Amino acid sequence: GNGMNLLFFGGIHPPGYKDLSSPAESARQIHPQRVTIPLLQHVGQPCQALVKPGDRVRRGQKIGDGTGLCVPVLARASGVAESVDICPHPVRGQAEASVIRSAPPAPASTVRPQAAGKNQTAEQLLELIREAGIVGQGGAAFPTAVKLRSAMDKADTLIANGCECEPYITADCHLLTTQPRRVLQGLTIAGRILQPRRIFLAVERGGVPEILRSCLPEFPDVHLAVLPRRYPQGSEKQLIQALTGRQVPPGALPADVGCAVLNVSTCAAVAQAVTTGAPLTERIVTVSGQAVTQPGNFLVPLGTPILDVIQAAGGLTDAGARIISGGPMTGTAVSPQTPVIKGTNGITCLPPQPDVPGTACISCGKCVEVCPMHLLPLYLYLCRNEHRAAEELRLDDCIGCGCCSYICPAGLPLVQQFRHMKQLRKERGR
Repeated sequence: GNGMNLLFFGGIHPPGYKDLSSPAESARQIHPQRVTIPLLQHVGQPCQALVKPGDRVRRGQKIGDGTGLCVPVLARASGVAESVDICPHPVRGQAEASVIRSAPPAPASTVRPQAAGKNQTAEQLLELIREAGIVGQGGAAFPTAVKLRSAMDKADTLIANGCECEPYITADCHLLTTQPRRVLQGLTIAGRILQPRRIFLAVERGGVPEILRSCLPEFPDVHLAVLPRRYPQGSEKQLIQALTGRQVPPGALPADVGCAVLNVSTCAAVAQAVTTGAPLTERIVTVSGQAVTQPGNFLVPLGTPILDVIQAAGGLTDAGARIISGGPMTGTAVSPQTPVIKGTNGITCLPPQPDVPGTACISCGKCVEVCPMHLLPLYLYLCRNEHRAAEELRLDDCIGCGCCSYICPAGLPLVQQFRHMKQLRKERGR
């Protein structure tokens, strides 16, 4: 069937804790003294550094770019390049980064927005999106221009993903509440590139602000789809199945079943780049959790150390708190010096966890019931050192959502183990 059945297999209902960071408040802007800007904040090839220590850097200037599957990184504020160094990285552990010390802003005349009328070709729009350094901001960080280009002539359905199902995080909801027009504008621009038959804005029930409903009439091509709350509703394959009834086969991409999915933060960045010429140099980040003093949403320059963002939120309530880049289900534990990058949608601060020794698997099968990809997590876990067997159990189909770890009564680190196994396979080059 092609109708919306709004359901997918498996999934869980973790407590959301969304009200901690009430998304309707305006975001607080952060002005760090020093930023550490990783040269790899996207899927693909790292950028080469374009600034040397001692160079003056202007606002909006490219500080890294490269060839192949790559998008540039750009500076948020004017300053002086201090070094190019190996620094902490929220996904890779560590990576090369440019360290820039902020300087008093130079006269703003150095930043000239490109004229952005309604008359650019798809090609010009794609070039603008690439040059602005835009990647998927839901976390996967795939270069947006490449994704859109590969979906041209293939996608009949364009979906803006506003299903923020990860607990604690309200960054996308904040954008839909405070800048709905910008999100819808970016979605429409993507529509001009792809020329799809239909465009959806997908949000979870309870996550549809009134102001969003009131601007929808200005965007007659966009259909609002309100989905039941369930984790991981915001995962691309689950969302496509819920809206179109189509299943993305293992190893395939959304474009292969005629779909393109953009996160709503990515849509907002596209609108900003095309209408004002401003590149992606800052983003909305939710700081939340029971171990931070004033949870909220912040407008954070990329490269800002996570510690600076936590301090802007009143600091930690417990020196031993666990700091997670992202949310508790799919995020990674990081050190406070780790920078915010393009894919960082949240910083979750949780009280220290008492070390409960995990027990042995009791074969209860709960992990099989909740896995949205129909995998057998308990057997995958048992095969963690047998790569061929893991392959046969479809390790590559794991989307890393963490439902299995969440539900496991034995407290086994299932998803952590699967991520580690996938990383090892990548490093071995298959």
